[in-house]
Amino acid sequence: MVKIKGFKGIRPKQDLADKIASRPYDVLNSEEARIEAKGNPYSFLHVVKSEIDLPEDINHYDEKVYLKAAENLQKMQEKGWLIQDEKERLYVYRQIMDNHEQYGLVVDASVEDYLNGKIKIHELTREVKEKDRINHVKYTNANTGPVFLTYNADEKIDQLVEKVVEEQPEYDFTADDGIQHAVWIISNPDLIRSIITQFNQIPFSYVADGHHRSKSAAMVGEMRRKANPNHSGNEEYNWFLAALFPHNQLNIIDYNRVVADLNGLSEQEFIRKIAEIFTIAPVCCSGSAKPKNANTFGMYMNHQWYTLQAKPETFDKADPVASLDVSILTKNILQPILGIGDLRKDERIDFIGGIRGLGELEKRVDSGEMAVAFALYPVSIRQLMAIADAGQIMPPKTTWFEPKLRSGLVVHLLD
Repeated sequence: MVKIKGFKGIRPKQDLADKIASRPYDVLNSEEARIEAKGNPYSFLHVVKSEIDLPEDINHYDEKVYLKAAENLQKMQEKGWLIQDEKERLYVYRQIMDNHEQYGLVVDASVEDYLNGKIKIHELTREVKEKDRINHVKYTNANTGPVFLTYNADEKIDQLVEKVVEEQPEYDFTADDGIQHAVWIISNPDLIRSIITQFNQIPFSYVADGHHRSKSAAMVGEMRRKANPNHSGNEEYNWFLAALFPHNQLNIIDYNRVVADLNGLSEQEFIRKIAEIFTIAPVCCSGSAKPKNANTFGMYMNHQWYTLQAKPETFDKADPVASLDVSILTKNILQPILGIGDLRKDERIDFIGGIRGLGELEKRVDSGEMAVAFALYPVSIRQLMAIADAGQIMPPKTTWFEPKLRSGLVVHLLD
């Protein structure tokens, strides 16, 4: 069963929500965050990317960065920009991006569920990023950005959410990127109990996005538990901030790759090697190269697009991980031909979310920064859940969810 509860959320004063809400910390680099927050003292980037308020050459893992995050969060509360609900609430969060609409519940998720595998993962985490998020949570005493969780859609939960959104939202605004955000506060105790009870019928939830946030939250919870001789299990550090969305509302888009060089090969040698494993054909443009089905790829090199079709004998259709397009590309091109060893560490490869479009792949290659780009077909949510259910792990940088959850709309304090 999925354990959730309400909490006393820290959230924006109503007329400041659009100014405070920011993109999450991990989709912007520091330079982009400085530009985005310029002239906006309310931006929650001052909390989740607090290095923007320090000298540009500061190490992003310096203690001063975490101290600045804690200071900025406290100032936002002291100035009345952020307020705290007096009683435990749940929150409905709606996002609209183009024609896509999704409704999630912002809740306290259980650290115990994470530790016991009731919250299932599909990605490995990196130690340096774990430490970063642990320090951010410890110094701010808060979960400042929600973990994006999903679950098998449940009609009764959908109906309960529908009741909530019949009313006027507390916040409703369109961000600079055109994505609409709305939040409803659930204060009715009976409705809160009904939602919590219905989630008790759901066997598992899954981390869609936020593996480092969820693991760091769980690790901080464990640390606090061990440090508290009077630990009862009821403390707020036993819970972390999450937004739960039903699986059938989620939108996964492509997550593409660019590689800096051809590993010493000429273009002709490179294409010849690929042709041994894939059916390859030149095409006119990105529109023709964009994959329309699984096991097909677009490739861009020297101002030319190609389509690649994986030959059936080159992968195991019955293996949920090996049959992923990212696995097929890695096994047959990135590792053996381009010499990319560890995708998490090799600096010759970079990953580009499909939200930037295939034009971004062309830009990176045409600039000379990269030698070749690969466009992939998106993973499905059912593939993600099947891999998590099997206790397996996806290759790094496999899924890109859109729209992204804004930070600063609801914050969870650990005590």
